[in-house]
Amino acid sequence: MRYHDITKDDMLNGDGLRTVLWVAGCSHHCRGCQNPVTWAPDGGLLFDGRAKEELFAQLEKDYIEGVTFSGGDPLFESNRGEITSLAKEIRQKYPDKTIWLYTGYRWEEIRDLEIAAFVDVIVDGRYILEERDVTLEWKGSANQRVIDVKKTLQLGQIVLHA
Repeated sequence: MRYHDITKDDMLNGDGLRTVLWVAGCSHHCRGCQNPVTWAPDGGLLFDGRAKEELFAQLEKDYIEGVTFSGGDPLFESNRGEITSLAKEIRQKYPDKTIWLYTGYRWEEIRDLEIAAFVDVIVDGRYILEERDVTLEWKGSANQRVIDVKKTLQLGQIVLHA
C-alpha cells in the first residue's frame, strides 16, 4: 500500500482530534475531488514500518480520539488487504480509539468486507459536485452518508452516526 500523508491533530475528518492516513489509489475519480493527486495507486510513498511507527506514535497520545483512513480510497482494490490488517491491529492495540473510513463505495457494496468488523464509522458514497454542501458535517456532498457501523451491523439496517 502507498500513502500521501499522515495528518496529525486533525479536527476535520471525524469526531475529536484525530490522525489521518491519506492512502494512494482511487478508481472513482469524482469530478471536483479535493484530492485528485491521490488517485494514482503508485503515487506517494510506500507505507512501510517507519510510516506505521509514525501512525502508531500518534495513536499513543491520550488526546487523540482515533484514526481516519481517507485518500484516495482506502477500499481501492489494492489497499483493502493492508487497510484491513492495519484496522484490525489498531483495534487490538488501541481498543478505546475510534476508526473512521472514507470511501467512494456505497455501504451496500462493502458491508460484507472483513474491515467492517473493525471500523466505527464509514462515510460512504462518491463525492458529487452538484450535491456539494459545505454546511454538512463530516461529508462533502448530500448523497454521502456518515454510518455508525456497529449499530448498522447489529440492526441490519443503516444507522447514521449522530
